[in-house]
This record gives sequence, structure tokens and C-alpha cells, in this order.
Amino acid sequence: MIIKGISELQNGTDVRGIAVDSVKDEPVNLTSNIVMKIAYAFSLWLQQKTGKEKLALAVGRDSRITGPDFVQATCLSFICTGNTVYDCGLATTPSMFMTTVDPEMNCDGAVMITASHLPSNRNGMKFFTREGGVEKEELTEILALAETVETAFGQGGQRIAHNFLQVYASNIVGIIREKTRMERPLEGAHIVVDAGNGAGGFFVKDVLEVLGANTEGSQFLNPDGNFPNHIPNPEDKDAMASARQAVLDNQADMGIIFDTDVDRAAVIDEKGQPINRNGFIAFIAHMLLTEYPGTTIVTDSVTSTGLTEYIEALGGKHHRFKRGYKNVINEAKRLNAEGVETHLAMETSGHGAIKENYFLDDGAYLVTMALIQYTTLHHEGKPLSDFLSALKEPAESTEVRFKITVEDFKAYGQSVLDDFAAFAKEQPGWTIVSPNYEGVRVACDPSAGNGWCLLRLSLHEPVMPLNIESDDGDGCEKIKAVIDTFIAKYDGLK
Repeated sequence: MIIKGISELQNGTDVRGIAVDSVKDEPVNLTSNIVMKIAYAFSLWLQQKTGKEKLALAVGRDSRITGPDFVQATCLSFICTGNTVYDCGLATTPSMFMTTVDPEMNCDGAVMITASHLPSNRNGMKFFTREGGVEKEELTEILALAETVETAFGQGGQRIAHNFLQVYASNIVGIIREKTRMERPLEGAHIVVDAGNGAGGFFVKDVLEVLGANTEGSQFLNPDGNFPNHIPNPEDKDAMASARQAVLDNQADMGIIFDTDVDRAAVIDEKGQPINRNGFIAFIAHMLLTEYPGTTIVTDSVTSTGLTEYIEALGGKHHRFKRGYKNVINEAKRLNAEGVETHLAMETSGHGAIKENYFLDDGAYLVTMALIQYTTLHHEGKPLSDFLSALKEPAESTEVRFKITVEDFKAYGQSVLDDFAAFAKEQPGWTIVSPNYEGVRVACDPSAGNGWCLLRLSLHEPVMPLNIESDDGDGCEKIKAVIDTFIAKYDGLK
């Protein structure tokens, strides 16, 4: 029997759905029963992939209120297929992958129950093998198999409670101590954390305080899936404003904000200014270029010209690719396979993956690197704000999103891009940037707005985002005015 609707829960490489009936016109489409079928399908798929009859699997969750029920459903499915299941309880997405490379657990696969930064009525699933997160095509296979599952059969597995988050935190502490060659490198430093009631609260007591930091003023550390204070999301304006205020109110030296499942993060300097987007990429790139001179840094398509100049000034190479953290990570892996040394793949959203950390998008690991760099500044008596003084930030930036109202939105969007490329060639002061891997990117000289623009087609939605940056105070409006004359011709764009 085919159970329709499960495949519709796919969102790229994740499963995401509505798990709580709390919002009008948003009916529940992800239940414990569906989670059980998906988990069962994942175990069957992984048995076929590995050739093993019995697997070792790990399951973790963020703080969402449906998390415990969904973990129970996942464990039940795994046990019914005769596997050994480690129930890791509250965990982070990166730590779930690490169970597959941990020498003691040595799991064949792992599942994280999370919907990342989405609202509290959502939940979802992320899947890992020893090769990393499953690819989009692989998840499509798993969900198609789940639609044929009527029930889980068999017995003989076992469920083991295992607090792997403590092991994960101890590994972070060990890395920082090894790199800094100090037992308590953060002694005398005041660092506040905003976990947004997600899974990142562990970082305070299990990492920062162990390393000597004063964490007074840290907030929203207790897990609460209702997210009563703000959405745990470094890109959310309210969340960032709250974290910035905590830094200022407590006169802290550094602030850290995590998303719900800790695969993204951002850092805040002592002035309350966020080090995120281009700044966070520059922060991590600087450290990697010190260790690996000349390495290539892969980013998404909307990074700034200033970031390119910063990376190149340090002797690195900037490879601007498509949006989507999986796209960026896979491009970095491809470059390495072709002999192009590439140590960082990072999006402006805060998703970042480092070669030495299995190219895992791991917010806690990025913060770990930031703490190592901060330790040097701290012991030299320098503030965090000094570190990125060489990074040129635009005078202004903006994003406009045009909705495509035509049914075949991908074909329509591509025709708009083709026309825009031809249009751009004719504009005075405009130069099409090449190579370019997503949409049409244009460099605008000082007479034409002194910046750049990028028109692209969204990966999943009927939307065409337009990003503009300028080094002049009125440059964005100047560039947009030219683009408006082009867009006005298209009735299918709103």
C-alpha cells in the first residue's frame, strides 16, 4: 500500500513538517506514526547501503516539544529491525554526525530530530551516514520507501541511553586546550551565550566555564520547545538584537548566539556588533589561511566584494558558488577531489563546514575556532572588534524578493535571467561577473552605483531574490532604479 504525502515532507536534504496543531490553517502533517515509517525506511536503506543485517544507530533531538515522542518513534523503528540504538536525548545536529566517527560508538548512521530555526509548531529529521549528511537524491529514495511501509516488523534490537553531548563538549574543550596550549585559556574573559532555549545551552557550563570564562549574563539556556523569548536563529533580527543587548548590558568581551540545533552560530564583539554573514566567514577564513596558506574558501553567491578582497589580501582564493549549505559543502569536496586545496565552505547564513572537521556544518566548531582566535587577542589585551578592522563592509545592502506568479516558475525564472544578462551587457558602467555559478551577477562601477547586484532564482520557491550592495550611501537605490525598468516588463513577477 502506498501512503501518500510522506515524500512531500522533503525539504532539500531534510524532512520538515508541521508537528503541532497550534496555528490556524496549518494542519499537522508530521506525526509519530509518520516519523516511525521514515526511520524504518532509513534503517532498511542503510542496511542495503552497508550490506549489514544489524546496525548501530544514534538518535538525538533539539528542545522542541514533540522531540521526545519523535525520538521514541524513531528508536522503536530501529529496534524493530534488530538494531542497537543509542538514545542521545538532547543533542546538537553536529554531535549526531560525530557518533558515526566516534571510536567508541562507531555508529553506522544517525538521526537528529529538529526543524532547525523554524517556528515551534514545526519539527523534522536530519540523517547521517559515515560519509556525512544524506544527499537530496538519497533522501528521495528513503521517503519513497517510507511510503510503502505499513508497519515495522521483527524484534531483537536494544535501546541504550547515551549522553553523547558531554563527549562532544569534552572534545571541543580538548581542541581549544591543544591549540592554545593552555588549561584555562579563557580565564579573565567575560563571554555571554544566547541559546534561544534551543540545544546550545550546554556550551556555557560544559565548554566556556571549564576553560575559565565568566559567563554571567548568558540567557535562555534552558531547553524549551515553545521558544518563549525569541526564535533561536542568528539571522533573526529580534534574536540578534536580544543577544547584542546581553553583551552590552553585561559589558561582556564576546557574545555567542546559536540556532536551535547548533549547526549555525554567530559571534558578537564587545561593542555589541555582530560578527556574522561576511564577517564570520572572514573571521574563520583568516585562521584557516594562517594554517593553510593559499587555500580556497568556498562561499555562497551573495557574499560581498569586500570579503573577496579580504581573502585575497591574506593570500587565499575566494570561490563564490551557489546558495544552499549542501551546495557549498559539495563544491568544496569537489574542488579537493580535483586537487584544489579547499579548507572552508561557508554560507552567509552561518552554515559553515571545515575540512578538518569532516566538512560538517557545525556551529559549535566554528565558535570553537573563534574562541581560539579570541584567546590570542585576549592575552594580547586587544578587543575582539580589532580583529576584522581590515574587512571592508559595504555602505549599504538590500535584498528584494520578486514572487513568480507563473505556474512553471523555473522556466519563467530562467527566461528572466537570460533576458537580464542581455540587458546588463547594455547598461553603462555595468560588467557581468565571470565566473559565476548562480543567477546573473553584475559589477557596477562608481558612475553606476559603486557596488554589485545579483539576480537569481530561488532553489525551491517561486521567488527571484535580488541582492544589491554599494559602497555609496545612495548606491543601492541607484542600481535598483535601473533594475526596476527591466522588471517592469514582466507581468509574472510581483
